[in-house]
Amino acid sequence: MLVLLTPVAPAHAGLADRIAATFGAMADELVQAFQPIEGVILDTDADRLYLDIGQERGAQVGQELTVFRKGEAFHHPITGKVLGRYEDVLGYAQVRRVLPRLSEAVFLPVPGQPPPRVEDGVRISRGRIRVAITPMLDLTASAADVRRVPYLFATLLERSKRFQVVDPLVVSDTITTQNVRIEELLARPDRAIPLGQTLEVSAWLVPILLRRGNQTYLDTTWVSAVTGTALFSRRDVLQTINPSEEQRFPWEPLPED
Repeated sequence: MLVLLTPVAPAHAGLADRIAATFGAMADELVQAFQPIEGVILDTDADRLYLDIGQERGAQVGQELTVFRKGEAFHHPITGKVLGRYEDVLGYAQVRRVLPRLSEAVFLPVPGQPPPRVEDGVRISRGRIRVAITPMLDLTASAADVRRVPYLFATLLERSKRFQVVDPLVVSDTITTQNVRIEELLARPDRAIPLGQTLEVSAWLVPILLRRGNQTYLDTTWVSAVTGTALFSRRDVLQTINPSEEQRFPWEPLPED
């Protein structure tokens, strides 16, 4: 009996893992964009605010900062020492232009609150940002199983200690129960805000797989769950990874999702 040993052609690495590898660099950018930051309003012009936070202090186009006004001080009941000040949230400032030492932002008011004025404060909180990652929207008709993608993204974001990610299964079930299409979260605040309130998140991360010509891209959009605004997007060519990284044992077939 003659046995012919022929080499097996390597399969393409699993699509979900390629998507996660591509998102790695994007995750680093998100962490940088949402570092804690605090400043004051220098000037106002209709719905435009000018902030004393510029590129040198970490301001970036697409950031959304809380606009607040400090009120009366509150004191320790025994010592009388000032412990802090009450604050009223006036609205949100979305950065549109950044210079070395200042930035220009669009102001979105909270209904019933007074307009902002010079010396009111702005900040990105030091607390962990609670975010919901939607199921992958595959526009390539690849028929690949990409259900793991939100979990892989969640791992990367949680690792940074800057984000707190809602269980992707809860997110998926909530979107289905509320009869919301993922595309609606990108352009319809009336969908993004109430659903965000249900999940108690301040942001949505919407991953999309798309194809242009011969290239496949990962597109991720960060949507404010507070104002319903798509703040910024990142798009990169899908990375390739070594198939052997996914193969636990030599006799296992390589995954193709």
